[in-house]
Amino acid sequence: MDEKTLLIVESPAKARTISHYLGKNYIVKASQGHIRDLPETDFGVEIKKGKVKVKYVTLQDKLPIIKELRDAKSKVSRVLFATDPDREGEAISWHLANVLKIDPNEKCRVEFHEITKNAIVNSLKDPKPIDINRVNAQQGRRVLDRIVGYRLSPFLWEKLMKNDLSAGRVQSVALKFICDREREIASFVPEEYWEIEGVFLQEDIRFKAKLISKGKEKLKIPNEAEAKKIVEELESARFRILNIKRSKRKKSPPPPFTTSTLQQEASKRLGFSPSRTMNIAQQLYEGLRIGDTIVGLITYMRTDSVRISDSALEEVRRFIKEQYGDEYLPKKPKVYKSSKSAQEAHEAIRPTSVERVPEKIKEYLTPDQFALYKLIWERFVACQMEDAIYDSITVDVEGKEYIFRSSASRLVFAGYQLVSGKEEDEEEMPLEKLDKNKDVDLLELIPTQHFTQPPPRYTEASLIKLLEEKGIGRPSTYATIISTIQERNYVIVENHTLKPTEVGMIVSDLLTRYFPNIMDPNFTAKMEEDLDEIEEGKEDWERLVIQFYQEFEKQVNEAKEKAEVSNILGNCPVCGKPLVERRSRYGVFIGCSGYPECTYTRPATKSTGVSCPKCGGEIVGLKSRNGRMYYRCSNYPKCDFVIWDKPTSAKCPKCGYPIVLARSKKGNTYRKCSNPDCDYVILGKRRAVVKKG
Repeated sequence: MDEKTLLIVESPAKARTISHYLGKNYIVKASQGHIRDLPETDFGVEIKKGKVKVKYVTLQDKLPIIKELRDAKSKVSRVLFATDPDREGEAISWHLANVLKIDPNEKCRVEFHEITKNAIVNSLKDPKPIDINRVNAQQGRRVLDRIVGYRLSPFLWEKLMKNDLSAGRVQSVALKFICDREREIASFVPEEYWEIEGVFLQEDIRFKAKLISKGKEKLKIPNEAEAKKIVEELESARFRILNIKRSKRKKSPPPPFTTSTLQQEASKRLGFSPSRTMNIAQQLYEGLRIGDTIVGLITYMRTDSVRISDSALEEVRRFIKEQYGDEYLPKKPKVYKSSKSAQEAHEAIRPTSVERVPEKIKEYLTPDQFALYKLIWERFVACQMEDAIYDSITVDVEGKEYIFRSSASRLVFAGYQLVSGKEEDEEEMPLEKLDKNKDVDLLELIPTQHFTQPPPRYTEASLIKLLEEKGIGRPSTYATIISTIQERNYVIVENHTLKPTEVGMIVSDLLTRYFPNIMDPNFTAKMEEDLDEIEEGKEDWERLVIQFYQEFEKQVNEAKEKAEVSNILGNCPVCGKPLVERRSRYGVFIGCSGYPECTYTRPATKSTGVSCPKCGGEIVGLKSRNGRMYYRCSNYPKCDFVIWDKPTSAKCPKCGYPIVLARSKKGNTYRKCSNPDCDYVILGKRRAVVKKG
């Protein structure tokens, strides 16, 4: 047997990058994710006599990989597991150790938070046993999710007579947030209010100010009559400057990215979905070819910590001093505080080397990779720069006890905004030239009517922020949660906001009525805290599972007895009996429960939330006889709009038709206009308008 080491990671991309750094004494292989999991067709969890027995099965598509790993093991003297540094990665290592018959208590586990040569080499010097507490936290989460999903999903199928419904411990709470907000919006009663703006002149200085109070009392103007009364009273008033207040205001840079803040910012600034952000971040982390080397460009992207390593701090401070000068470098490094549940062994998401300036490596990256890397690089550099400084001025104008206020600010020192982008221009402020000792002339009073607005629907970014604030789920789960509730047709994206469908509202209401604790954000957050305590060795995972299961089973049995069957699909238009989902060799369709007496059928459609460009109806998805998805207008046959490619909410800038996700002959996804007469296409690394075909 050779004195070689077998190093096992999850992904082939990660394996290729690490192989590039290590010599001939290392064999690097990829497990391609989990090799064992709970069975698909069986509950897989047995709970009795105070014990939890979990039935793990080897995934069939991983049998060739396991054989390859066993063969490789027979040729080496040592096996090390280098899976991701989190619960999921630890569990993968534990399963691999079991399959390869390696004692998990041996020093067989290495961790690194960035894929660079130094990080890899240093980690290999200090292997540790597999962290069983971290494994148990993952097992606890997996089993709890299995219990909820395996018991609630069939309950929904039975009571709502629809077989593609699902429920989840975390996804259902996220759905409830969206549904509750929709009800807030529907029940919102707008209230009228008015504002009055004055246009004033002092010598050649013209400025606007808003009416804010009468004396010390804040002013509320409920209607037009009251607004007119105030305007009439003020038309004969003499106005003077009551007060001019000047101040300096500092604005600090935001902390470096965590998973959730990266997803939020990428959604707001780049229009990326959470899953798209995480896919691109994974590519940047696992390594890309930059010139003649392969290197990981960012640190591990599943983290809730804002900690920065000492070496990274030294490098970025040196870079700031050299590139921008001493005035942009704080005397001491800026230190940011992570959330109380953050794993401080992790770092924030940052570039592995700040010297890899985005523009210098742009040619090696796709547009998406470049955009996200630039976002991460700028945020990291900015977080260690000086505050931005503003000159601020507030002017109060008085007339007949009524007070108008005008405010302005000017950026006088860009600080971190030199890198992240200036939020205000360095322009002069006319208010600075006003003289307190001189009167001002009223040129015009402008009353305007307004109405209070309902709370906005959640966007993907604001939902992630809410989930994090409430302690629901963990950074690694947010993208999956949001994808799942859309895939289940519980939620659609409309004008970049999350809108619940009728199915989503019905499911949420039913679960809230019969499983109030599952739908309670506080209960779910407490469970996340319990899982954290398992990882810290303070809680027993089996005790947590058993305690939850016993109470949950009672709720399921009661719900099955009490909940009535409600046909979510409606009744047959021919005979009036309930419609049900049926399956044929061509896929799922909707049919009458009175079959064979009644033969009514219709296609099973999937909502897309995208409007038909021809008639304004909704584009829905259906399956063809050979199982391929296609999309047509819900007003068919009155409207003949039909396409093969999946539509998106984006509109073609040339003709306004929906942009679709198409696939090339080589299997690559690209975007194009759905209008056969339009030539707009977005291809690969560059965006261009080209002729189709």
